[in-house]
Amino acid sequence: MNQELLNELLQLTDEENDILEQQTNVSKDLYTSKTNFIIESEKFLSKDKMIMVRKHTRFVDFPLHKHDYIEVNYVYNGELQQTVGGRPITLKKGELLLLNQHIEHEIKACGKDDIVINFIIRPAFFDFIFSFLSSENIISDFLLSSLYNNTQNGQFLYFKVSEIQSIQELIAKMIHEIMDPSTFSESSIKLYMGLFMIELIKNSDKVERIEEASIMHYLVVESLKYIEEHYKEASLYELAEQLNQSHYGLSKTIKKATSRTFKELLQERRLVKAKELLEGTDLPIGMVVEQVGYDNISYFYRIFKGKYGQTPKEFRANK
Repeated sequence: MNQELLNELLQLTDEENDILEQQTNVSKDLYTSKTNFIIESEKFLSKDKMIMVRKHTRFVDFPLHKHDYIEVNYVYNGELQQTVGGRPITLKKGELLLLNQHIEHEIKACGKDDIVINFIIRPAFFDFIFSFLSSENIISDFLLSSLYNNTQNGQFLYFKVSEIQSIQELIAKMIHEIMDPSTFSESSIKLYMGLFMIELIKNSDKVERIEEASIMHYLVVESLKYIEEHYKEASLYELAEQLNQSHYGLSKTIKKATSRTFKELLQERRLVKAKELLEGTDLPIGMVVEQVGYDNISYFYRIFKGKYGQTPKEFRANK
């Protein structure tokens, strides 16, 4: 590692100084003019530029957001903890993520020694790249899907390439060009980025591809299994902790996938179980209510009748 460059990157930026002095949250105005937190390339790139390299701002959490560009997160030193498409990932030194413009992620505050470099790349740049990339590989497939897929699926590629010297050298060259620019820096960065993509393709065995849909599928399946097995004492907060998700994020995912809330799914499972116990056992109704996780009998009577059109007592009498 270039110690001189690292020392330069460790220096506080004006934004970082403001965060440390005022203990503020991330200033969204620096990143977007939109109501939703969609970081805009225009905030960093002039209209005539396609690529920019920017040091990630430390000491502050970045809430859930998207970009209107393709981004590469690269850990120059330390680590980067983030949740991407609902999946927690800790990037180690030398590792990187390639994110399309439809994936949502949130980032935990970096410490003093965590130096992360963000490559901001306009989608139009890849029209140039495609002229010499084969379409039969995971990288170009990812880029094509990102740029031209009308379904707007969130995707990212996770590269564990800290030991791949050719990739590390190309990244170092791009960082150098942006930190110490010359007349030919912009052209050099474009060429280095093209070579960088080729090196990623050559090392595609080091990549893990994740689509938002597959993450959602996993989270929903695990949530339904949890409700099925733990309906009596089930808690959204406990489930979220087990899946390493925020409770509000998991709640949103469940609602999006099933059109029902966690509470509605849990109530449905409890009522089905209560019906089974009323039909198949002679347990007192009060015990049935307790067995399925309720402690308010009048509330249970109301929701049971709302679902089955009869009170529990009437249901048992008519079975």
